[in-house]
Amino acid sequence: MKPGRWSVIACAMLVAVGGCKKENSGTGSAPVFTTIDWSTAGAIQGTVHYSKTPPKPVEIDMNQDPACTLGPTLYSEQYAVSNGGGFGNVFISIKDGLGNKVYAAPNTPVDIDQKGCRYVPHVVGVMVGQPVRFTNSDPTMHNVHMVPTVAGNQAVDISQAPANGQNQNQDERTFKSAELMMSVRCNNHPWMQAFINVSANPFFAVSDASGRFMIKGLPPGTYTVVADQEQLGQQTATVTVPAKGTVTQDFTY
Repeated sequence: MKPGRWSVIACAMLVAVGGCKKENSGTGSAPVFTTIDWSTAGAIQGTVHYSKTPPKPVEIDMNQDPACTLGPTLYSEQYAVSNGGGFGNVFISIKDGLGNKVYAAPNTPVDIDQKGCRYVPHVVGVMVGQPVRFTNSDPTMHNVHMVPTVAGNQAVDISQAPANGQNQNQDERTFKSAELMMSVRCNNHPWMQAFINVSANPFFAVSDASGRFMIKGLPPGTYTVVADQEQLGQQTATVTVPAKGTVTQDFTY
């Protein structure tokens, strides 16, 4: 009997008693996610400063759409600098130092609202695979347009009808690759812009109106920390986080 025919018969006999297993089936094991150990975890805190006189905010002319003039006057958001020099809307994240640790993405969406003909908030962070939910709360048509530059992240170009009373139009998207300062624009209102930062890990923060930030839950170790500002780019620092300790790391632009 030919070897090939014997293999077919043998497999048929195995099926009768439980199945014939294929070799190299290509099925991989599920990833093993790391859980934050809060009993030993540390943190990084700090303040982002702007050392020069910030540019004067530019008033935005929204007269092209009467629905956009119903709210307060808008100003450019590129330089969110407080009276004390704190620099807001700077994204701070961990670039290196986690090794092969993999963390599960939350199922809870990160929200970006279109309200008063602006994106709120201006800068957000999200994990790879975590949903971003776009909402239109305005009484006018909006558009969400994104052109990612990292492979794996799909372009987004969706229109959202005006909100009708309590009914808000929403869409969700997820991103497969880490990417910083991904621009979000509205084709209908060219002054509207926000930035999405997609992180491979859950350790990131956006500096508040006073420039302050905190990243919690870090395993003890040495990390490369990146601060990214939409106009002025990146700064990096090396930070060592002790067990159950908080380290201060400031950034100055």
